[in-house]
Amino acid sequence: MVIALLLALVAVAGGAVATYLYDGDAPLYARLSMGACTGFAALGFAAFLLASVMGLTTLALLLAAAVVALPLLLLKDARKRERVVADWERAKRSVIHPSKGDTQSFVFYAVVAVLLWLLFDRVMVETAGGWATGVTNNYGDLPFHLGVITSFVYGNNFPPQDPEFAGVKFTYPFIADLVAACFVRAGASLREALFLENYILSLSLVGLLHRWARVLTRSRAAARLTPVLVLLSGGLGWWMLFSEAREGGQGIFSMLGNLPHDYTIMPRGGWRWGNSLTSLLIPQRSILLGLPLALVVFTEWWSALRGDEESEESHKEVRKKAKGKRTKEREKNLETAALSNSFYLLPSSRRMIAAGLIAGSLVLVHAHSFGVCLLAAACLAAIFRERWREWALFFAAAFIVSVPQMLWSTMGSSTSFRSFLGWQFGWDKGEENFLWFWFKNTGFFIPLIVAALLWRRGQDFLIPRRVLFFYLPFTIFFIMPNLIRLAPWVWDNNKVIFYWYVASAPLISLLLVELWRTSAAWRVAAALLLVSLTLAGALDVWRVISQTTEHGEFDRDGIQFAEMIKQQTPPRALLLNAPTFNHPVLLTGRRSLLGYPGHIWTHGLEFVPRETDIKRIYAGAPDAVDLLARHGVEYAVVGPLERNMMPVNQTFFERYTKVGEVGGYSLYKITRP
Repeated sequence: MVIALLLALVAVAGGAVATYLYDGDAPLYARLSMGACTGFAALGFAAFLLASVMGLTTLALLLAAAVVALPLLLLKDARKRERVVADWERAKRSVIHPSKGDTQSFVFYAVVAVLLWLLFDRVMVETAGGWATGVTNNYGDLPFHLGVITSFVYGNNFPPQDPEFAGVKFTYPFIADLVAACFVRAGASLREALFLENYILSLSLVGLLHRWARVLTRSRAAARLTPVLVLLSGGLGWWMLFSEAREGGQGIFSMLGNLPHDYTIMPRGGWRWGNSLTSLLIPQRSILLGLPLALVVFTEWWSALRGDEESEESHKEVRKKAKGKRTKEREKNLETAALSNSFYLLPSSRRMIAAGLIAGSLVLVHAHSFGVCLLAAACLAAIFRERWREWALFFAAAFIVSVPQMLWSTMGSSTSFRSFLGWQFGWDKGEENFLWFWFKNTGFFIPLIVAALLWRRGQDFLIPRRVLFFYLPFTIFFIMPNLIRLAPWVWDNNKVIFYWYVASAPLISLLLVELWRTSAAWRVAAALLLVSLTLAGALDVWRVISQTTEHGEFDRDGIQFAEMIKQQTPPRALLLNAPTFNHPVLLTGRRSLLGYPGHIWTHGLEFVPRETDIKRIYAGAPDAVDLLARHGVEYAVVGPLERNMMPVNQTFFERYTKVGEVGGYSLYKITRP
């Protein structure tokens, strides 16, 4: 675990130092936050390229660490060192001699750090009976991601195939899981690797939400409030708590000790929005890396677009350098050339190039985030067309990085991209009224957006015109997913809608701060509105932290059986097993003929023919031997999961050599006649 922690620190340090190349005014907390997500992404890509050549070996890991550490060479420059030291001294002074604002920020981050530690500690739980998760919505996702991670570590899955659909290119964005695989390869356990990556990225997310809101609203209070609104997102589900307490004859505090269900997302009743932490960031691991990266992109966009002052300052600096040359003629030539090309040297240009490189990397990190960045950039480029040169740099950088990834992902892919698009009004509302559905799921969030945009502060609007124009493209990410299905499972539209929510949160935070400062009556209203917006999400988070929920994933026999498979089979072996979401084969890194059909379907793959063949094989049908040969199956598992899901002809498998047995699980080697 120590080496894995050192690897993570190297990635964060390298990413943080790299920020001095493109972000001149970021505070230290923001640099560390940017460094965490960009450093982890760089580690994932470096490991992917190196492992594709030599496997995820110790040498590949050392070379990947060297790649992410390259920005540290910038510290050889005395001026860069001075800036780093100055930032460090400034941060140290704020701790030793804190102002009121510094104290508030310190308390805020301390509380958030503790809560996130307790929350992510429950993502994967080791119990006496085996492995479990304390997050209800992670029940089906945790085994899938463990299967991806182990395929890299133990299965030499390079170039990546779908670990649950052998022989098919893996088009799911896998960089986040590959980073966890690097930590496992560096000596961490699966649980430690998940926690290490999750915890660092969640802190990074809070820091980047803070900075995003700070530069957009210029309000410290709104900046601290924005992460609260985002991380404790929810709707009006908290009202059920009071109803259940009254109907059950229990007090509220008595119920808090054993909450019966989630309050932001439920299988019935039209509650589909969910809480960002328990429904998105924990189970959908790719967005935990993709969202911080996207926030870096948004922040750099806004910083590059917020004024022309830096342009004039840079022009003056160029002219000053030009005047230091020997001859007047050379001075004139240099000044003319510098002025005609100075836009390449501007801070805004460096910001846009960095934003393009980061946005382009999102294809294999989180494809939904990539689409959001590209569409938002196109709209903003049309709105702020006077900065067309900077936008040209952004798109050029983004396409240089993204096009090779898109070509790699799509060439030879078996994914049916037609299954990702279709008309469906109202997202996941079912039969509910559209307006009521969104009001119950997000509460007063949408009305407060309207209020924030219309609220006046004296003669001026609370939301400046330039901020309004910057915000408008993000409303597309609410409108479009409410009209079009963007994935086979319509709920996945939430990965796009959430960006509308993130972009709206700073505006609502600014409004709540304004209400708080207006009068005593408005202060009460602001407090009640904040509680209403966050209480349901807080209940779901508390339900995890209080250890109310625990869902078993793998029993002890299954874990030991997985270890036996790793010892008795080659890394690229193809196994036949029951198509269920938590089969022990997922812990081996070996390829599975078919895993959970629910996962395969959401990837746009056709699984029914394989599922039919698997049932015929386990039933010992006349063509079972031919089907095993046709699919190239090398080993078959016969255990409790197989017997629970389908008829199993034990006599058929007894013709093959039994490699090993643990508990009720048996592994057979399939030999060809």
